[in-house]
Amino acid sequence: MRIAAAAEALRALRLSGAVAMLPPDLAPRDVAEGVAVQRAHAALLGADPPGGFKIGGTAKRMQDYLGITAPMAGFMRAEDIHATGATLPWSNRSGVECEIAVRLARDLPPGPCTPAQAADAVGEVFAAIELVENRYGTPPMGDLQAIGVPTLVADQVYHRAAVIGVPCAAWRTLDLAAITGRISINGVMRAEGTGAELLGHPMNALAWLVDSATAHGFGGLRAGQVMMLGSVTPPIWLDGPGTVTVAFAGLGDVVLHFG
Repeated sequence: MRIAAAAEALRALRLSGAVAMLPPDLAPRDVAEGVAVQRAHAALLGADPPGGFKIGGTAKRMQDYLGITAPMAGFMRAEDIHATGATLPWSNRSGVECEIAVRLARDLPPGPCTPAQAADAVGEVFAAIELVENRYGTPPMGDLQAIGVPTLVADQVYHRAAVIGVPCAAWRTLDLAAITGRISINGVMRAEGTGAELLGHPMNALAWLVDSATAHGFGGLRAGQVMMLGSVTPPIWLDGPGTVTVAFAGLGDVVLHFG
């Protein structure tokens, strides 16, 4: 396959709003090719190195929801990472997720990593919302069997934007596996889950990311980057504009407005 041509085609599909179905000669055949297209796409966007990474399918509930058996990861542009209170445009493809995110204080080179090593590199932890987007066909989540996991990886695993809360200064005193996160739409609580949804502990998820195909493909994780560690609930697909709030016990809350 042609990596640069696939990235260009994916970018054109994204701009047009069409389903992200690459022609057979350009569609990545495995996750490694998907990551190569993803990095070429990041370069087209001026996002290499990126502002951070997101993990999709960290929780077993999310894997079951998507029909996959392992997590996946995608890059995030720095300009798509917003502070709490941000207002973003709504579309009929918009969904939101209830996440824990971290900002790294030092680099994590790609390769095997323990949760303790991952935690040692973390500078900040905050509640977060990921704005996801169905670019894959029939609502709510598209036809993943037709699109395929490698193309999903190439296309940033549903990612559209991230909104992060105020960092929690005392995060090391919290039991991040036990804390409960809740997602509310216009003040109505819609779903909840705990940090244990994220491969048993959020730092397990970060350790997974360090040795993921995506981290290897981008040359590792860097200080200052934001890592979205996955959703503790399935996505909430939005019927229209409104206000989304995610709150984690001990981490505070984060708010996203849709205009």
